[in-house]
Amino acid sequence: MSAIPLRLAVLLVLTALAATACGSSDDEPTDDSATPMGHTYISTEVVGDQIPGGGPMTLGFADGRISADSGCNGASGAVDLTGNVLSVSGLAGTLMACPGDRGGADAWQNSFLESGPTWRLDGDRLTLTGETVTVHLTDKKIVTPDRPLLGTTWIVTTLLTPDAQIRSTVLDEVSPNLTIGEDGTVSGMAGCNRITGTAGVGPGDAVNFAVATTRMMCAPDVMEVEQNVLAALDGRTTATVDADTLTLRNDNGHGLVLRAQ
Repeated sequence: MSAIPLRLAVLLVLTALAATACGSSDDEPTDDSATPMGHTYISTEVVGDQIPGGGPMTLGFADGRISADSGCNGASGAVDLTGNVLSVSGLAGTLMACPGDRGGADAWQNSFLESGPTWRLDGDRLTLTGETVTVHLTDKKIVTPDRPLLGTTWIVTTLLTPDAQIRSTVLDEVSPNLTIGEDGTVSGMAGCNRITGTAGVGPGDAVNFAVATTRMMCAPDVMEVEQNVLAALDGRTTATVDADTLTLRNDNGHGLVLRAQ
């Protein structure tokens, strides 16, 4: 009678070994090589100390660098993701003064990123875990799919020059904007004067602008914004749409970062 339990025990051992062998099969993919590099993420939940002003935090990863924006100034720097620890260095950004609680967003953001939080990527979801704060983020293309280049009204949020990225209160106040119609017509506001003209789109991501403006004069700081906008819209540009953000880079070194209205 003791042989029956023995044979049963042997069968159970063999079954367990077979299950272990199947579980370690190379046929099952792993996410060990997954990386956030090449993607942009937007925070959907913050556990712990909240972002001053409400955020959200937007993190972009590209070419070994990280860009960050939590509601006030944008910042960027080198990033190392080794060992699932996010290590940033040389983090620097724009210096615009932000009203209200948003004024504390930069300090919160930089303190969190420079603390070396761990990161975990689960499909389209990125989780950053620090000592007292955990930030859950989702791929920007899931949260806000790419907006169409044509027919969308784009608001300028950042001026790109050969030497710097410029954000300012004046830029926010005058809100230069641009719309490229399906027929290639261009309309909008450069800051002080209205814009009209045409844009030749394609092939690829090339857009060739030919624009003119009205001739009003405004305050010097407004005219400075306008001059930078018009420099970016002078001839051939490269247009890149990422969710609700359009980046125009002109061959002359100027450019614009715009947000869909």
